[in-house]
Amino acid sequence: MKVAVVGATGLVGTVMLKVLEERNFPLTELIPVASEKSVGKEITFKGKKFPIVSMDTAISMKPDIALFSAGGNTSLEHAPRFKEAGTTVIDNSSAWRMDPAIKLIVPEVNAHELSIDNKIIANPNCSTIQMVVVLKPLHDKYKIKRVVVSTYQSVTGTGVKAVEQLMNERKGVDGPKAYPYEIDLNVLPHIDVFTENGYTKEEMKMVKETNKIMSDETIRVTATTVRIPVMGGHSESVNIEFENDFDLAEVRSILEKSPGIIVVDDVANLKYPMPKDAHEKDEVFVGRIRRDESAPKALNLWIVADNLRKGAATNAVQIAEYLLEKELV
Repeated sequence: MKVAVVGATGLVGTVMLKVLEERNFPLTELIPVASEKSVGKEITFKGKKFPIVSMDTAISMKPDIALFSAGGNTSLEHAPRFKEAGTTVIDNSSAWRMDPAIKLIVPEVNAHELSIDNKIIANPNCSTIQMVVVLKPLHDKYKIKRVVVSTYQSVTGTGVKAVEQLMNERKGVDGPKAYPYEIDLNVLPHIDVFTENGYTKEEMKMVKETNKIMSDETIRVTATTVRIPVMGGHSESVNIEFENDFDLAEVRSILEKSPGIIVVDDVANLKYPMPKDAHEKDEVFVGRIRRDESAPKALNLWIVADNLRKGAATNAVQIAEYLLEKELV
């Protein structure tokens, strides 16, 4: 089992390597891929050194699986080349997500849609992943009509430059800016670029990706995505309106029994999910579970997950694990 990690030196690529190691993914050969300036350098995986290779070299080595986290343009150009070499590509960029011919996969929700013919598989947006893991079991039971979500997203979702901006601002140091404004002691209601309808691309991703992953275009979704000066993970306030009424105890029971979810909901003892708790964890954490008293058949939830792990690297590795388990590679 030969596995290439494309973008191995980036923020998500580094976490992909860590997750592969932690989960003891059964690879026999690791092929780290990065930009030309990194070729020849080495990365350490399970105590061994592996040289970083170029894209062309990696393709010639015909890996079984390639985990991509190197940006949309790189994916559009090179994922088809890996596919032609017989490699199954799991891509973390937005390049393929809304392509009707490409599966958009969250294993707990729709891995069953995969077949041996799916040679390019899209990993969804981080904020969508953690939300649909929670929505799916509730939709199966009560049928969701509408979702209103506001996100509180970590600077790690932007990348290394954003983390450096936050840390520099905390120290009073001038440096490169990832954002148009200060992020420390501030909140930016602006993630990705604005579109003609006044929503950002990040907000529209959550709308369109949710419908595609859940295989239900009737679910109406509206989103406001916000960048906040935290590390560790993304948080979401989610309001769900159902077709059918629900019992709160049953909702908790359903979530507690659902794969990939940890319920932390004990307000009497001030227990609720926070980004610090989700940091370096693979699960999605849910709390503040309560009825929306302003609307019938509506529920409020607070959802937190590590955006670099379940929101990116872990979800991609879980897809690869499923492919192996079902002998689809």
